[in-house]
Amino acid sequence: MATLTTSLIVMRWELLSAVMMFFASTLKIKLRQKSHPVMALLCGGIGIGMSCWFVTGLLGISLSMENVNHFMEITKTSFVEAMSQAPADWPMP
Repeated sequence: MATLTTSLIVMRWELLSAVMMFFASTLKIKLRQKSHPVMALLCGGIGIGMSCWFVTGLLGISLSMENVNHFMEITKTSFVEAMSQAPADWPMP
């Protein structure tokens, strides 16, 4: 019993996100059948967000502001480096 309890405690966020993905998918299907495309799109977005949360949890990636700032800094540096390598007359009209 202790092993089951421990595994549920460790997997609580992954289980929650999996359940939320299921509910979002089911609700999206129901809303599309009833011709509510905007609400179906919203539920699809929630499902995508939950799947991203699920994957980051399984991979052990923490989404702290420090990590987000680090990612944005790397992205900015890479973009500036790529733009400095581009020819001056690119793109051609």
